Amino acid sequence: MKHVKTALSIAGSDSGGGAGIQADLKTFTALGVHGATAITAITVQNTLGVRAVYPLAGSVVAEQIDAVLDDFDVGAVKIGMLATLEIVAAVAHALRRREPRPFVVYDPVMTASSGDALARAGLVEALADLLPLVDCLTPNLMEAAALLGEPQAANESDMLRQGRALIAQGSRAVLMKGGHLDGLESVDWLVVPGDSHRFAAPRMASHNLHGTGCTLSSALAAHITLGVDLVHAARRAKEFVTLAIDHGSLFRLGAGPGPVLPTMLRRV
Repeated sequence: MKHVKTALSIAGSDSGGGAGIQADLKTFTALGVHGATAITAITVQNTLGVRAVYPLAGSVVAEQIDAVLDDFDVGAVKIGMLATLEIVAAVAHALRRREPRPFVVYDPVMTASSGDALARAGLVEALADLLPLVDCLTPNLMEAAALLGEPQAANESDMLRQGRALIAQGSRAVLMKGGHLDGLESVDWLVVPGDSHRFAAPRMASHNLHGTGCTLSSALAAHITLGVDLVHAARRAKEFVTLAIDHGSLFRLGAGPGPVLPTMLRRV
C-alpha cells in the first residue's frame, strides 16, 4: 500500500470556494498531499464581500484537531482564520499537547481580500500563547503591522525589520508577503534567526486575487509535509502561487474579484 502524506488545515470555510478551507484543500490536492480539516468558522461570502461570520465553539475546533491528529500521520498544520479568542486558546492547547508536534504554518488572516474584517477585537493579544508554537508565520504587510502595532512596511528594509520583530514575539520563522508593495516585482522575505532569503516574481495584473495568502501558506505546508526544507518550501510555494495567479487571471467567477486557481487549470 502506498503511503499518502497528510496536511491539516485549521481555518474558516469560504462559501464562495476561493479562500480558507476550500483554497487549502485545492492546493494540497494539486501538490499531491491529502488534506484534512478543522473548521473554525462558517463565513457567508462571495466575490463581492463577506456578509457574515459564524464561529464554531472552541471545543468543537479542538475535537476536530484531535480526531485528525489521533489517526493521520500529519506532516504539517496550516492555520488560517481564528475567529474568536476561545478558538485561539483551543487551537494553542490542542497543539501544545502533541509530542512530537507537526510543523505549524500560521497565516494570521485578519481581513478578506475584499477588505472585510474577519478577526475579532483582542485577537492580537490572545496570540501570545499560540505564536511560540508556530514554525513559520506568513503575514501580509497589513497583518504584520497589526501584530506589531506599528505602521505598515513601506519597503523591503521595513519588511525585514518587522520580520525580525515578529520572530522576537515567538515564531521560529516569518515569511513576510510583500504583494502590497509597489514595484515591478512581488517580493517576499523569509526571515529566520540570523538569516533571510528573498523570493521575487514578476508582478502580474489580475482581477482575481482572492485566496492568494491561503494558497501560499497551504503550499508551504504541503511542501513541508512532502519533506522539503523550509527555504526550498518557501521558494516553491512562491512559484506555485505565482502560477495560480497567472492561471486565475484567465477566468471569470462571480461579479467581483475572483479567486486564484491552485488547481492549475490549463490555459484555454
